[in-house]
Amino acid sequence: MASSRTPYVCVNCRLSTPLSRSLCRNFSSSARRPEILRPATAPKPTPDVKHIRQNAELYSKNCIERNYPSHAEYPHRIQQLSEEARRLDHDLKAPRSRIKQLEKTIAKLASSARQDGQQSGGNTSEDLTALRSEAQQLKDESQAMMTQKTSCADEIQRLALSLPNLSSSETPVGNDHRLVEYINFDPNSPPEWVNRPDPARSHVAIGTLLGLIDFTSSATTTGWGWYFLTNEGALLEQALIQYSLSVARRRGWKVVSPPSIVYSYIAEACGFQPRDQHNEQQIWSIEQSEKDKSKPQRSLTATAEIPLAAMYAGRDVDASSLPIKLVGASRCYRAEAGSRGVDTKGLYRVHEFTKVELFGWADNLPTPATDSPTSNTLFSELLDIQTEILTSLNLPCRVLEMPSTDLGASASRKRDIEALFPSRLRATSGTDSSPDLGPAWGEVTSASICTDYQSRRLGTRVRGGVVKDSRFPHTVNGTAMAVPRVLAAILENSWDEKRGVVVVPEVLRNFMGGLEVIGERS
Repeated sequence: MASSRTPYVCVNCRLSTPLSRSLCRNFSSSARRPEILRPATAPKPTPDVKHIRQNAELYSKNCIERNYPSHAEYPHRIQQLSEEARRLDHDLKAPRSRIKQLEKTIAKLASSARQDGQQSGGNTSEDLTALRSEAQQLKDESQAMMTQKTSCADEIQRLALSLPNLSSSETPVGNDHRLVEYINFDPNSPPEWVNRPDPARSHVAIGTLLGLIDFTSSATTTGWGWYFLTNEGALLEQALIQYSLSVARRRGWKVVSPPSIVYSYIAEACGFQPRDQHNEQQIWSIEQSEKDKSKPQRSLTATAEIPLAAMYAGRDVDASSLPIKLVGASRCYRAEAGSRGVDTKGLYRVHEFTKVELFGWADNLPTPATDSPTSNTLFSELLDIQTEILTSLNLPCRVLEMPSTDLGASASRKRDIEALFPSRLRATSGTDSSPDLGPAWGEVTSASICTDYQSRRLGTRVRGGVVKDSRFPHTVNGTAMAVPRVLAAILENSWDEKRGVVVVPEVLRNFMGGLEVIGERS
């Protein structure tokens, strides 16, 4: 039968594809990552193999849309392997039945021989030898089929866990985001400084001038991608943390101080792979001494999302306790800080930073019979918190519904909020005097719904409630405060050029001893 599958491209882009070569995620469909050591106590991942098998075309199409072209054949391969496993299971019935018959016959003959006083030799002995030989041959054949069946199951598990989450119907397909709304910004009446781009209005220049940021010392101590926040810069960091925590607490989110080191298999279960879609190193693994080589690998966390998600790994959650809403401030570590272009220098892309993260679990009931919030409810709450924080900081922003090719493996849906960075404005050529705002927007928050992708991989189940059967809860996550990026946006947007000061947003002043401006000296 002719296949109606969407054409896909191999990792080297040798086949026809609706995606350009430059956009292909750099994964190999045949390559296997080194196995991460998992102790017996580690939660067992439980991908929804049945749903994948029954909807192979949907998952294959989803891989194409999310720019995982080399994974597009995985769902159909899972179908084939499942069919092979079923065939092997069926083929095992006959030899197993025959082995049982032979064992009974052998037992009877051996018993009869003992009763008759016969020893080795004679027809009975020859019959026993022949029957035992046949039984052993059948056992060897059965073991070979069992080994093959186990290999099928292992490969099905590997392929299923490699697939990205299914995209939400709200997610735009392709490469282009959808503009949702603006915050503190009217494109028809922008701030005065928007019409006169000034690259010198940079947080690097402002922070250095006012003694808030020290990149020179960090270059000596650690290298590119690190920094020192000094004087009011350090105070501003703490104020941003405390303010964002206070907003989340007021809305009922429980504060947690999570660790910054986790087992590598936990990070992978949350959707963070050692390398990202550009085949660049994503997270750092901690080098182990020789005596610890047999222990599970540990990694530095790229976000508090990982340890917060793992708080309920391998545990059953009572439905009455949902939703669970956590907010945690932590140091975060990214191995690849990105390109070093003019738009990403300074505090925008760094290897280590402070971030306040929101993480929640909601029940996964198709049609909830109670008023318990769903993952969509928590997602809306996340967005409300992010909007409140950025609005009160007086930062001009835009809200974007992110496209399928921009989603990480775990996300079903994602919204980003980007702030306007004055130093990135570019003057346009020709008669049009309006500046190019495109490069000036930079992401400062992100929010995602991950459905049951993470809970299935972390072994988190819900029990009780209207439906008695256990199920996997949905998870949501979002940034409450990405300190260095927001701090940089404040320096650029709150810069008073005439006075040579940065005006501290009013909501932060109580956390900075009443300080109203940064830069005035007595």
